[in-house]
Amino acid sequence: MLWPMLAIALGFCGLAVLGVLAIRVFIEVQRLGRQVADTSQEINKAAENLERAAENLARTGEAWR
Repeated sequence: MLWPMLAIALGFCGLAVLGVLAIRVFIEVQRLGRQVADTSQEINKAAENLERAAENLARTGEAWR
């Protein structure tokens, strides 16, 4: 009777460890998602700034003609 109880206890411990690891992975994925969203917003802002700078440069180049 000792071996079946030991097997059940080890199985439960294994499932508990897998559950904790799954929760940690979920939290890290959420954090990564937030970082990706923040970075994409920064890239969009940089692209808009570059577009404005290019328009100003184009206007300056036309003034030289």
